[in-house]
Amino acid sequence: MPGYLFRRIIQSLLILLGVSFITFVLLYVLPADPVRQIAGRSATAQTVENIRQQLGLDQPMLVQYWRYLSGLVQGDMGRSYLQKTEVSTLIAARLPASLLLMAGGIFCELLIGLTLGIVAALYRGKPLDQGLMLTSFVAVSAPQFVVGLLLLYVFAVLLGWFPIGGYGTFAHLVLPAVTLGIMGSGWYSRMMRSSMIEVLRQDYIRTARAKGLKRSKVLMRHALPNAILPIIAMIGIDIGIFMGGIVVVESVFGWPGIGQLAWQAIQRVDIPIIMGVTMVSATAIVLGNLLADLITPLIDPRIKLR
Repeated sequence: MPGYLFRRIIQSLLILLGVSFITFVLLYVLPADPVRQIAGRSATAQTVENIRQQLGLDQPMLVQYWRYLSGLVQGDMGRSYLQKTEVSTLIAARLPASLLLMAGGIFCELLIGLTLGIVAALYRGKPLDQGLMLTSFVAVSAPQFVVGLLLLYVFAVLLGWFPIGGYGTFAHLVLPAVTLGIMGSGWYSRMMRSSMIEVLRQDYIRTARAKGLKRSKVLMRHALPNAILPIIAMIGIDIGIFMGGIVVVESVFGWPGIGQLAWQAIQRVDIPIIMGVTMVSATAIVLGNLLADLITPLIDPRIKLR
């Protein structure tokens, strides 16, 4: 266990290093000039050059990257070009909202996806199964902004059950969480269906049924714990995706998370914020996968860490 954990930590650090380098290079070669965004359209060439020197953007790319990496190791993500505030402070202020939305979205997608997947597996090959899988395909394919706007129009505008946007109460959380849940439930339902069908064919399931156990007990005690193992890895990936990939949902619902912060930074070419959000999201993905790998053997002792 200690050896496995040490190797995974080293691998995670290398992955984060690669993510930081690739992201930095892509931002460096962007045609947009962040200095122009700071100086304004009416700034003279001399003013632009002075700002570039003050920010160190006149130096070679590798020098800039080394300076950023040195600060990152010490916990310094830099300062926002436009907001003149530490990136870590800006992200910390937005992080609670994103974590809350992430938890709500994962809960909704698991509730919807696992339920549909189990029902589809139990009625495999029947019209109900085909209808549920078609629904899952539509859910995966539908654009996030379309789902979000549709839910807003029906449940906020027409019915008035929920607020149109904002943050602060449970009512504000429901629609954005359900939007994320619908988008992710398609993957979970298809994965759960395949996994459940495979488990239901195993000998120990037939043995449990032959012993006279109730169908519900066979499903909950023997089938579900084994069928849910592939889902754990997906949850670990979703943690990172939800942390940095919910820009559209946060924008539609006016949710003040780091996704909205990243979108604003992209529009303004605020590189330190873009880098900061990217690294936080990458760290979340790495930690989510590591946590999933560590939890899996606790659920199924037959799985060993190597």
